[in-house]
Amino acid sequence: MSIAPNIRHRRLGGILAAAAVAAGVFASSTGVATAAPVPGAAALSAVSDAVDLSGVDGIAWYTDAASGQVVVTADSSVSSAELATLQRTAKTNTRALRIERTAGTFSPLLSAGDAIYGGQYRCSLGFNARSGSTYYLLTAGHCGVSASTWYTNSSHTTRIGPVTGASFPGNDYAIVRYDNTSLSHPGGFTVADAYVGENVTRRGSTTGTHSGRVTALNATVRYSGSPGGTVSGLIQTTVCAEGGDSGGPLYDGSRALGLTSGGSGNCSSGGTTFFQPVREAANAYGVTIY
Repeated sequence: MSIAPNIRHRRLGGILAAAAVAAGVFASSTGVATAAPVPGAAALSAVSDAVDLSGVDGIAWYTDAASGQVVVTADSSVSSAELATLQRTAKTNTRALRIERTAGTFSPLLSAGDAIYGGQYRCSLGFNARSGSTYYLLTAGHCGVSASTWYTNSSHTTRIGPVTGASFPGNDYAIVRYDNTSLSHPGGFTVADAYVGENVTRRGSTTGTHSGRVTALNATVRYSGSPGGTVSGLIQTTVCAEGGDSGGPLYDGSRALGLTSGGSGNCSSGGTTFFQPVREAANAYGVTIY
């Protein structure tokens, strides 16, 4: 009587069992295969906090409750040693952490050029807003903390007005009051909240108009360079952007969604970009987008 078939069966069973463990599938006491439990809110919160405390720059992260994972995107400045540091933040709960890479470096998209100008910098106007009979424009917070007065031209001969509020880092929004009554400030938007999978459009003074898709909400990014810092509660998208596009509007038709914060890549190769939800900015300053 041959015993080879039984040996093959045992070997095959061992291989299948190993594959099941690797896939996160386990056998119950009844012999029925079951999936490993999805990490709960407490576990995900702990991993997210550990990523925040890792001290690694050039990363962005958000919690995907559906998959039970904290998704970390690391830019090209993050070293192998830093990736290992991030991986250790999950400790024994490795299933709760997913690390992805992206080209370029995460930085606020601040540059010198045209559109709206302050000091040596150029940014982009986001949305016009009003409070009573006073008119304002919203832009990125890292623009607002970089210059106190903004102009329509690089020679600073046509003044828009002063920054009356700015928040960066933490948030990334600022408000500038229209003091120049000769300037028009058209509208046509209503504040709305973005959703994952939404097709969106961004407009900026460097690259013009580009479209993409919302990939995550409530993302946190730790920017490299100057101005650097950590900003939370952002909309993450696939829309490309470049320096000088900061502050520009993210929208879906007439739905005002966000203000361009920063990202990686460019409009030739693509990248990952982040937007400050505009509703938060409007509420912070008590103004209405129109």
